[in-house]
Amino acid sequence: MATASKQGPAAPASYEAALQELEQLVTRLESGDMPLEQLLTQYQRGAELMAFCRTRLEAVEAQVKVLDLGVLKTWTSDER
Repeated sequence: MATASKQGPAAPASYEAALQELEQLVTRLESGDMPLEQLLTQYQRGAELMAFCRTRLEAVEAQVKVLDLGVLKTWTSDER
C-alpha cells in the first residue's frame, strides 16, 4: 500500500509556510537526536524547502525589477 510519505511531502502552501517548516526542521536537525536515515530524509526535505523559497524570492525580485523600471506587466506565478 502506497503512502504519502513514499510520494514525498506536499509543496508548501506559501513562502511563509515553507520558511516556518524549514526553521522547525533546522531545530530538529541541530538537536542531534535523530537516526541517520531520518537525518538524511530531513536534510533532503530542507533542500526542497530552500529551493521552494529561492524560487519564490526570485519571482518577487523579478516583479520588483519590472516595477522599478516603471513598466507594469501582469505577474504570473508558476506555483503549481
